[in-house]
Amino acid sequence: MFQVIGRIFRTPDLRRKIAFTIAIIAVFRLGSFIPAPFVDYRNVQQCLAGAGGTQGLYELVNLFSGGALLQLSIFALGIMPYITAAIITQLLRVVIPHFETLHKEGQTGQAKLTQYTRYMTIGLALLQSTTLITVARSGALFGANSGVAACNQLLANDSWYAIMLMVITMTAGTGLIMWMGEMITERGVGNGMSLLIFVSIAATFPGSLWAIGQSEGFEIFAGVLIIGLVIMALVVFVEQSQRRVPVQYAKRMVGRRTFGGTNTYIPIKVNMAGVVPVIFASSLLYLPALLTQFNQPGAGGEQASEWVVWIQNNFTSGDNPLYMLVYFLLIVGFTFFYVAITFNPEEVADNMKKYGGFIPGIRAGRPTAEYLDYVLTRITFPGSLYLGLVALIPLIALATVNANQNFPFGGASILIIVGVGLDTVKQIDSQLQQRHYEGLLK
Repeated sequence: MFQVIGRIFRTPDLRRKIAFTIAIIAVFRLGSFIPAPFVDYRNVQQCLAGAGGTQGLYELVNLFSGGALLQLSIFALGIMPYITAAIITQLLRVVIPHFETLHKEGQTGQAKLTQYTRYMTIGLALLQSTTLITVARSGALFGANSGVAACNQLLANDSWYAIMLMVITMTAGTGLIMWMGEMITERGVGNGMSLLIFVSIAATFPGSLWAIGQSEGFEIFAGVLIIGLVIMALVVFVEQSQRRVPVQYAKRMVGRRTFGGTNTYIPIKVNMAGVVPVIFASSLLYLPALLTQFNQPGAGGEQASEWVVWIQNNFTSGDNPLYMLVYFLLIVGFTFFYVAITFNPEEVADNMKKYGGFIPGIRAGRPTAEYLDYVLTRITFPGSLYLGLVALIPLIALATVNANQNFPFGGASILIIVGVGLDTVKQIDSQLQQRHYEGLLK
């Protein structure tokens, strides 16, 4: 192990890339603790100490920002606007033919789509920062814990110019994060955006584990660690699992040279959708809780509507059985939806036919597309169940161990940690093999 690490740092090019990546990550984490202008830092810390976090609308954003959201820092929005913009751009390929045309144009089209994603990221950051400051100004940022006096006075100045400066600062912070992620991708190691999300989530692990240890004792803490390691091993196993559909290419004569005649395969992963269905389902389940915020009873003492009470009883707490059931079903449905968008069997079959490829025993063209669709459906079903069960782990922990919904070993956090970690290790391994003919593992 130490020989491998030494080999990494003895390679000048790889050493520079890792040092550059660590430097960008350090700046990113530093910005997560610098408060935005006109934010009362003392009241924010007092409210954080008394509330211990938030549940509901801003939980996922706070997780992806490494806790910077609740601190109202300059990087409060984190990478979430970019994730949302990237998903929207990908979904728009189905609706807008121009986006699909750009996707098929290769590197030039991808550059144009990336530019659209950047513009959309800034627009979403502007909208989300305005919403965040409005909620913080009203004292509802910490949900049920907003009764704490400090939670109602998070802003030192709520005049129009102060709010405008805070919106501009948080939007600029999102733009800076986006630039840092692209710089890591270009000059560092791994995918920059994914690594920043990885760091944000990993930063919450010690605090979550320490809170469990303090509240439940050493025995429960040790049990959580053991269960977490088992869950992580199972997630790694499933994330690496794939169905390899064999493909053969016929030999072709071009002049006096022979091309083709090779055997390869199409890797169909068990979890092709990644963490996107979990994000979709979480965002959709926050909408009912958001609607109830606009239908609260006034100061006159009137009772809340029946539907508001029903939503508050069933869809504002993750330990409710109905919430868990709907969450699980939404993840299963979104998994099939997202896989159907990202993997087109007809397009794959046409490309294979164009270059003389075929699946042994299956005719080229439409039969190949139908076979791929059949295989994809059978693989996606257990993959969707796996995603749903992993996403329910934090909710089960909330009901049993009294942990918060950012329980580290489950949900979107463990999926991102494992996925990004495996991808980064593979990139380092490939660069080591190019220079030393040996990877991380012999």
